[in-house]
Amino acid sequence: MKFDEHPTVKRHREIARQGFTQSPGEKLDSEWLKKLALDSGADDVGLVNIDRSGMEIHRRDVLEVFPPTKTLMSLACRLNPENIRCVSRAISDLEFLHGMRKVDATASRIVEVLRKKGVRVLNPPSGFPMEMAKWPGKMWPVPHKVVAMEAGLGAMGHHRLVIHPRFGNFIILGTILIGKEATAYDRPLDFNPCLQCKLCVSVCPVGAIDPDGHFSFVNCITHNYRDRMGGFLDWVKRMVSSKDFRSYRSKFSDSETVSMWQTLSYGICNKSSYCMAVCPAGEEMIGPFLDNRKTFLETVVRPLQDKVEPIYVVPGSDGEAYVANHFPHKEIRRIGHGLRAHSVKGFFNALPLIFQRNQSEGINATYWFTFSGEEAFKKTVVIRDKKIEVQDGHMEAPDLHLIADSKTWLNFLAKEENLFWAMLRRKIRIKGSPRLMKSFARCFPS
Repeated sequence: MKFDEHPTVKRHREIARQGFTQSPGEKLDSEWLKKLALDSGADDVGLVNIDRSGMEIHRRDVLEVFPPTKTLMSLACRLNPENIRCVSRAISDLEFLHGMRKVDATASRIVEVLRKKGVRVLNPPSGFPMEMAKWPGKMWPVPHKVVAMEAGLGAMGHHRLVIHPRFGNFIILGTILIGKEATAYDRPLDFNPCLQCKLCVSVCPVGAIDPDGHFSFVNCITHNYRDRMGGFLDWVKRMVSSKDFRSYRSKFSDSETVSMWQTLSYGICNKSSYCMAVCPAGEEMIGPFLDNRKTFLETVVRPLQDKVEPIYVVPGSDGEAYVANHFPHKEIRRIGHGLRAHSVKGFFNALPLIFQRNQSEGINATYWFTFSGEEAFKKTVVIRDKKIEVQDGHMEAPDLHLIADSKTWLNFLAKEENLFWAMLRRKIRIKGSPRLMKSFARCFPS
C-alpha cells in the first residue's frame, strides 16, 4: 500500500479539509481560549507568549519539556479560605490536595479540547510529581508563579506567595503549554495586591519571613515540609541509624511516625502554611480585616499563634532561636534540613538559600574557594552586614582561602570525611585563621 493511500493518512487529510483542525500558521483566538478555560473549571486565566522578556531566564527550561511552546496559559483555581485558616492541619491539607487535583483536572479538560483540534499541547502538574532526579536543584519544569504574574493573575506578596487581585492568595496555580500563538496576550498587574500588613511575619512559627522582606527558604521548608523531600530524607537517615526500635522511638514520637505514613499514603501534608492562612489581601478577602481588625486578629491570627504544636528546626539556626523567643509554648524539635550538595556547583548555589543571617551577625569577611579535581573552579563568598554574596572567580582580597579537592570537600560536607585527616593528606588546605572557617560554618547549620 502506498503511503498516501493508507487509511490513517487519508482520514487525517479529510478531517483537515473539513476544517476540524487548526492550520499550522493559524493563531488561536485568545477570548475563545479563556472561555474554554473558565468553562473547564478555572476561576481565572491569563495568556503569556514564550518570547517575552519576563520569561527569559525560564524559557530554556520550558522549551526543554515542550519544544513547540508558543503560548503559556496560566490557570488559577480558588481555595476555600476557611479550610486553610482552620487550626486543624488535616482540614487545611485536604483543601490543598483538592485544589491541586482541581487544577490538574481542569488542565486535562482544556488539553483534551485543544488536542482534538489538532493543537499540540502539554499540561505539567500543578504541584507534584516533580523531577526528583534533579533534587536538590530545580525540580519543577514550569515556574507557575512567574507565568501567573506575567499573565496578570497576581503579584508576589511579602510572604512569597502570588496574591490574586480578587481572590487573594487563596489559589492554586497551573500552566498549560500550547504549541501555537494566540491572537492577544495579557500583561502583569500595574499594582501589587499585597497590603504589607506583615501578618504573615507575625504568624510564621520559624521566623522565615522578616519585616524587611528577607526570606529564609531553608527555615521554611525544614518545618513546613517536614514530611516530604528534605524532611523525608532526614527521617530516613535517622531511622536507619537507629540501633533498634527503642533507639528510633527516642528520636521520633508515634504521632510523627504516623504523620509520615499519612503523607506517604494519602497525599502531601504541610506543617504550617500559616502565612497564607492569615493574609487578608484581595478584593473579595479584605472585608473582615477592614471591618474589624481586632476580631480578625482574634479569630484568624491568634488561634494559629497560640496553637501548641511541634516546630521543626535545624539546631543552631535562626529558626530555633525564633521559636524559643516568640513561641515558647510550642515544642522545638531539632532535625536536619536534608539538603545535601551533590556537586560543588550545587553547594554554592545553595549557600544563599540556607544562609542564617542572624548567625552571621558580627562577621565581615571575604572567603576564597579554589577547587580542583572533578570540579575545578574558583569562587568568592562575602559575608558582611548579615548578608551573603557569592561571586565567580576570586574578587577582593581574602580573609581566608580554602583550597580543596572537590570530591573530598563534598564528602566532608556529607560528614563522610574527617576534616583533620583530609587536611593531613592536603586534600583540604586553609590559608587564614581557623576561626573564620568556624564562623563560616556557623552561618550554615545542617
